[in-house]
Amino acid sequence: MLRNRLGVLLLTALAPAIWGTTYLVTTELLPPDRPLLAAVLRALPAGLLLLALTRRLPTGQWWWRAAVLGALNIGVFLALLFVAAYRLPGGVAATAGAVQPLIAAGLSAAVLGERFTVRTVLAGVAGVAGVGLLVLRADARLDAVGVAAALGGAAVMATGVVLSKRWTAPAPLLAVTGWQLVAGGLLLLPAALAAEGPPPAGLTAGNLLGYGYLSIVGAALAYALWFRGIRALSPTAVTFLGLLSPLVATALGRLVLGQRLTWAQTAGALTVLASLVVAQVRPRRAAAESAVPTEAKTPEPQRS
Repeated sequence: MLRNRLGVLLLTALAPAIWGTTYLVTTELLPPDRPLLAAVLRALPAGLLLLALTRRLPTGQWWWRAAVLGALNIGVFLALLFVAAYRLPGGVAATAGAVQPLIAAGLSAAVLGERFTVRTVLAGVAGVAGVGLLVLRADARLDAVGVAAALGGAAVMATGVVLSKRWTAPAPLLAVTGWQLVAGGLLLLPAALAAEGPPPAGLTAGNLLGYGYLSIVGAALAYALWFRGIRALSPTAVTFLGLLSPLVATALGRLVLGQRLTWAQTAGALTVLASLVVAQVRPRRAAAESAVPTEAKTPEPQRS
């Protein structure tokens, strides 16, 4: 059981690690000042590809559920993320977004009945502090709309993760992932056209490579791993893994772009890793309960 959970954690962690490469791909391969176009081309083609592969459409209530989850996990989240990115330095946006595990823990307690522990709060606060040390700069300026967008994005994504756990679709994982990517992409499409106009003419081979990477690897693969993790793990455990994104982005900046790490960034990276480990360690009682087969558990009496 322990090995199985560790394997799921490692596979799920690949998703935010992949998302951590987005900054490098965007700055090095994509045309400038087209963030919403990048979001659309990241989500919509990937969703259509998964729909073509699975040949499975939603049925019944899953039409509106897929639309809601697609908006929360992808469409609205990415829109708010780009608003925050435009109005705030990257460090401020990333630090504000790091509150997502705490929001997910609170929602999980309210919606799913999970325990909201002091250990989770301490790990969440340490995660925010670690990301702040990792990416925040002393001269960072604050903008009320940008901060609100960053916090709103964290709340939207946390809500999407919790609802994804509560609403388990009977369809295959890749099909459900495709539904959400298409819904999120369609939601972003009119916003991208209104704000940025049509796609630029004469895209280079590097541009196409970047968009292809973000769509196939950054969306189709990463979101499939992410949603698989949500099915198997608690929403709190999954959202803590999201702290890997700024960690990977910083590491790539050091390795690929030659950016130097300060002592504060090193301390922040170690703090983020410590919070991740602490958040994933389950109390013995919870681990023992999860190891008991479902049929062996005493059913609760039916209430009239």
